[in-house]
Amino acid sequence: MDDNTTISLIEAPPRVSEFRRVVRVFFSRGVVVFGLVIVIVFLLTAAFAPWIAPYDPYKQDFDQLLQSPSWQHWLGTDTLGRDTLSRIIYGSRTTLMVGVIALGIAAIVGMILGLLAGYFGRWTYNVIMRVMDALMAFPMILLALVIASLLGGGLRNVMIALGIALVPGYARLMCGQVLSVKENDYIVAEHSLGASSLRIMLKHIFPNCLPPFIVMITMMMGMTMLAEAGLSYLGIGIEPPAAAWGGMISDGYSRITRNPLLSFAPGIAIMLVVFSFNMVGDGLRDALDPRLRGTF
Repeated sequence: MDDNTTISLIEAPPRVSEFRRVVRVFFSRGVVVFGLVIVIVFLLTAAFAPWIAPYDPYKQDFDQLLQSPSWQHWLGTDTLGRDTLSRIIYGSRTTLMVGVIALGIAAIVGMILGLLAGYFGRWTYNVIMRVMDALMAFPMILLALVIASLLGGGLRNVMIALGIALVPGYARLMCGQVLSVKENDYIVAEHSLGASSLRIMLKHIFPNCLPPFIVMITMMMGMTMLAEAGLSYLGIGIEPPAAAWGGMISDGYSRITRNPLLSFAPGIAIMLVVFSFNMVGDGLRDALDPRLRGTF
């Protein structure tokens, strides 16, 4: 080789860990970080409510009716003399419980139905998807309202009603993902090797459909909490004396001009939590969406 010949070597770019890429993309937006902080505070408040709340949220004090904010009661008291701040803190537990369990019901049932419809197709697809289409003909909050009215009020029935109302969205998402993933070559190879349908669905199709499913669960958490607040506001949700943010807004509505904090305080709590979960879900979508890889 001639000594004057120069050989230029192009170094391959260092391989970036997928986990580090997801973390970097997720924390690249300030509004997502803000939402994550609010979500963490909300979860800690719900978990440690008995130790954080300054008063018993159910104890009535008729000598302290409709008190204005003070050093003793930072957000005042309600019509029965109960501390508003303590009821908001305990209301976070109710809101979180409804959100987690209702979404759990919807996600599990919707995942199973969507997986079966997308994988087997034909009459299985037609039956399941037509039922989902019929349910989606009703707005989610209206469908939950009808189901909760039929089942009756109470925490358990509200969670069941919201869970059923949310199933169609998850079923359609999972079905669409399965229809796309099952056409890949490695699925065809699994078929040719004689793998069972259950093995293919659980080991190869479901894991590849999971990222958008996680994003939808996160983004729907806020909507579920908002729906629960709406049902409680209408008097069909959580029954008194249980602390629920929607019920607190309803109780304070008649005195909104004299004591606006009775409605504004739980309303702001709902707004912050719903906004935060939406932002966290938006951040997860940017971080987990394969179509966005390489753009950050």
